[in-house]
Amino acid sequence: MPKMKPGDAILVSACLLGVPCRYDGKSKSNAAVKALSKTYRLIPVCPEVDGGLSTPRSPAEIKVASRGEKVYNKCRDDVTQTFVLGARKALARAKAHDVKLAVLKARSPSCGSGAVYDGSFSGTLREGDGITAALLKKNGITVITEEELSRL
Repeated sequence: MPKMKPGDAILVSACLLGVPCRYDGKSKSNAAVKALSKTYRLIPVCPEVDGGLSTPRSPAEIKVASRGEKVYNKCRDDVTQTFVLGARKALARAKAHDVKLAVLKARSPSCGSGAVYDGSFSGTLREGDGITAALLKKNGITVITEEELSRL
């Protein structure tokens, strides 16, 4: 966990801040995440919207294939490149604000950290990271979910 000082920037999933940008057109507003704004600068991101997906949209999950991970929506459209584009934009925003920590939505195909849905649309979780979470980690940014705020 990076040492955080008051005023430091934290990248945050916009849905956790009350922005209705999730696949179902809703948010997952989280009071504990919002309360971080009393001490830190919160930088909201929604990689899926930033990558070009609409709100609402068909839900998506990451499927492990022989050639790596692919993201498919429930209509079976391959939306991997849209997720990758959104992840790159989130990384650029993080770098622009010297972000060392991201608080992202658990289990999301973009933002999940440690566990994501397995691509079967059956509610089954598997170990792994969302596309954005993985890219941020690869670039030295610590990623936690809203369920791990006690680690701060």
